[in-house]
Formats: sequence, structure tokens, C-alpha cells
Amino acid sequence: MRMGKSFLKGNDMKLNMIGGSSQGDPYVIASKGKYYMYVTGRDGVGLYVSSDLKTFEYRGICFSKEGEKEYWAPSVIELDGTYYMYLSYMGSEENDTHKEHLILATSVSPEGPFVYHNDLVEPFSIDAHVVQSGKGLYLFYSANDYEAKRAGTLIKLIKLKNPFETEGEGKVVVRATLDEEIFMKDRFKKGQHWHTLEGAFYFRKGDYHYLMYSGNCYQNENYYIGYAVAKGNTDDLLELSFHKYPNEDTYCPLIKKNEFESGTGHNSLLVKDGHYYVIYHGRDNNAQGKGDTRTARIAEIKADEGRLEVVGR
Repeated sequence: MRMGKSFLKGNDMKLNMIGGSSQGDPYVIASKGKYYMYVTGRDGVGLYVSSDLKTFEYRGICFSKEGEKEYWAPSVIELDGTYYMYLSYMGSEENDTHKEHLILATSVSPEGPFVYHNDLVEPFSIDAHVVQSGKGLYLFYSANDYEAKRAGTLIKLIKLKNPFETEGEGKVVVRATLDEEIFMKDRFKKGQHWHTLEGAFYFRKGDYHYLMYSGNCYQNENYYIGYAVAKGNTDDLLELSFHKYPNEDTYCPLIKKNEFESGTGHNSLLVKDGHYYVIYHGRDNNAQGKGDTRTARIAEIKADEGRLEVVGR
């Protein structure tokens, strides 16, 4: 495929957002000649629309359900003219975010409105990414392991029987291995530090399979976007064995805080004119005000023989 020209210039990593307030966990798809960004929201899933992947206009809430709150990390896939949104929420009377669980909503339009269809995975389950391969549909998501040597939130993979149902038990594909992935020390009991890996996003280039993720906590120094890699000429993702880059014992962020932004994490990815663009959330280091100040940003990356590299941020 012949590559077009990248539209990023220098440190032009912030997107122009018209309306709305924050864009946590931005998930972007291309459909019908436009780009649609779905974001986390307390009262529902926020939607932004763009014609050029630079300027996004807020279109309001595209999914909410009575009796629920904290709509986390929506992701959308289009299959045969139907748009399937996978996300988590919890009851409006709940105070424990570990009640979050994955559900499915559908729409005939990328702009919604999306309508609740069914619950998908029991609590605690968040941060879905559903992908289609030659062997069917697969779901990456995050869940908790309280008994692991490094207890915390990890990334699992399970096959879908169809867009509405899981099939089999699935397996853990990436788990915490580093002190830099500690979300909080002594979180639930003395001596047990809580680790976090979440925000999985999978893509393939040739025989290399990449699984991007966010580690740690956005408030901490070491919060980062990293990735794991598997190599194989297979469409059955459950056959793959993912390994962190460069190895399980080395902290090697692809994206983390720098002199102008922090809290950088939870990305999606688009391929445009042969270029790979990561869309993620972050906070300006000089941001003012209270509440959720996460805004969407963009960086260009290169994928080459099992290695990812930021080439424009």
C-alpha cells in the first residue's frame, strides 16, 4: 500500500475539540466518510464527530440507560451495517467501581442512539476491545486477579460466539510484572500492592500481533502506554502467546508523561493513508480547573517487525 503524507506536524498532538468537556478513553472509528469518537462519561457515552481527524465536534450523549452511571471506555465495531458498542457501567446507587461490568448496546448508525442489548461479562469487567479475524470475533478486556503474585487488574481474551455471547473460558494474555505497574500500595490489605493493566487495543500487521495497553494509575509518575507482541500466521487469537516489549522485566513506555502533558493513556488506533495514529487521553501539565480534565490527543507510530515507535508526538 502506498503511503500518503502524515497530517501531523511537529508537536501537534492535541486535537481541536468543539464543545464537550473531556474525552477520557477516546475510541475512534472511521465510517461513512467521517470519524466518530466515543468517550467515557458519568451520565452516558459522549460522542464527537470529525471530517478530518483533526477537529471534532461534540454531538452529545449517544448512549445511556436509566438506573446506571459511570459509562466507561466505550468501543464500537461495525458488522453488516449494525454498530455494536461494548462498554461497562454500574448501578446508579452503587459506590464501588468494582461493580462495573461489560454490556452491549447497538445502533443502526455510528451516531446512535445506541440501545441496550444485553449484559456480556460479570463484574468486574471493563475496557473492551472486540476485533474480527478470519476465525470470528474476539474480546479483549480487563478483569481482577486478587490471588496473583502481583495482584491487580490484568488483560484477558475470550472468543465470542456471536456479537452478543462469549464462548469458552478464555485466557489471561497480559498481566503485571513490574513495580512500575503498581496502581496503589497496600490497596486492599497490608503488604499486597495493587497493579493495573487496562485499556487493551489489538491490531495486526503481517504476522505480528500487537496488544497495546495502559499500566499504573493516571495520577502516578509511571503511568504509561505499553504493548505486548505475538508472532504467528494464525487468525485464531487464542493460539497466540503475547509477550511485553522488550521483555517482561523491563519498563519501556511507548507513551508517557513529558514536559507538556501527563496522565497519558488508554488509546485506540486508526490507519489513515498508510500511517498509524494512536488516539489517547492526557492532561496538559498546566491545566486549570476541577473535575475530569482529560482531553484527546494524537500521535503517529510506526510498526516494524514486532516493534512500535512514536514518530510524531
